[in-house]
Amino acid sequence: MINLALFGAGRIGSIHGDNVQRHPDANLLALHDPFTDNANRLAQQLGCSQMTPQQIFESKSIDGVLICSATDTHADLIERAVEAGKHVFCEKPIDLSLRRVQQCVTQVSASELKIMVAFNRRFDPNFQTLQRQITAGEIGKIELVSIISKDPSPPPIDYINVSGGLFRDMTIHDFDMARFLLGEDIVSVSAMGTCLVDSAIGEAGDIDTASVLLSTTSGKLAQISNSRRASFGYDQRIEAHGSKGMLIAQNLNENAVVSYNQSGVHSAKPLRFFLERYEAAYRSELDAFVRSLNGENVEIPGMDDGLKALQLAEAALQSLQEGRNINPATLA
Repeated sequence: MINLALFGAGRIGSIHGDNVQRHPDANLLALHDPFTDNANRLAQQLGCSQMTPQQIFESKSIDGVLICSATDTHADLIERAVEAGKHVFCEKPIDLSLRRVQQCVTQVSASELKIMVAFNRRFDPNFQTLQRQITAGEIGKIELVSIISKDPSPPPIDYINVSGGLFRDMTIHDFDMARFLLGEDIVSVSAMGTCLVDSAIGEAGDIDTASVLLSTTSGKLAQISNSRRASFGYDQRIEAHGSKGMLIAQNLNENAVVSYNQSGVHSAKPLRFFLERYEAAYRSELDAFVRSLNGENVEIPGMDDGLKALQLAEAALQSLQEGRNINPATLA
C-alpha cells in the first residue's frame, strides 16, 4: 500500500485526494492546507489526519506527496519533499518563473525518486489512444497537429491577476500535448493574441484569444487555437494529420444520442466543466503515479516536461510581444 499526503485542500486537491482514497493500492494518510475551513472539510470528507508540512516530511509512514497547493508553493515543496525522500506528484506549473523552474529542476535532477508533473490531458483516454496510434504508425509520418482548446467562459479577474497569463495558465496544457503527440523538440514558436471576450482581461494585461504555431527540428507543425469563451461548452479537440491518413479526437458531449429529423441532425452540447471532461484523466494519472511507485514501468511526465512546457509558454509570450519567431531553447 502506497501512503500519500496531500498539500492543498481546494478544488483540484479534493479531486486527487478522493482518487487516492478510491485507489486499491493507495491511502491518504494526511493533508495540509493553511486555510483551516478547507482543511477541516476535506480531512473529514476523506477520513485522514491533518499535519504540518514538517510532520509530513518527517513521517516515515508517508511514501509520497501530492502537491495541489498554490502555484508559488510548488517548487519549494518539491525540493523539500525530495530532500525528505518522498516521491512527488505535482500539479502544473512547477512555478510561473522560468528561472525558478530551472533552479528546481537542477536541484532535484540527481534524485532517483519519482517526480511527476501532472499534465492530466496526456491521460485522457481519447488523447492517449490518438498518441498510441500515431506512435504505431497508423497514419504514417506525422506532419501536422491541430489542437483546439476553448473554455466555456473566462475565469474571474481575481484569478486572471495571479494566473501568470493565458500562455502559462491555459495554453501550457496544449504545449505539453503538442510535445506529447509530435515526439520531437520544438524549435520555433510564433504566437498571436488579442482580447475579444472580456475587456477586463485586457485591462489586467492579459489576452483571452490566441493562435500559436509550433515547428519541430524536422519541420513537423502544430497549431494551437485558444479562447476563454465557447458558448456551446468546453471545446477540446485534436486533429493529427500524417502521410497515410488522419486521426481526430472529438469533444465529449453531455450524452451520445444523436437525433435525425426533417429540421436537421442534432446532438448534445459538449460537457461544460473541466472536472467532468477530464474526470477519467485525473483518475488515470493518479493510477499511473501509484503504479510507478509500485515498480511498474509506467511513462509519466516529469520535471523536464514541466520545464519545456513553461519554456514554450515564455516563448509564446515573447513572440506575441516582439512579433517574431522564438526558439524556446534560447530562453533562460
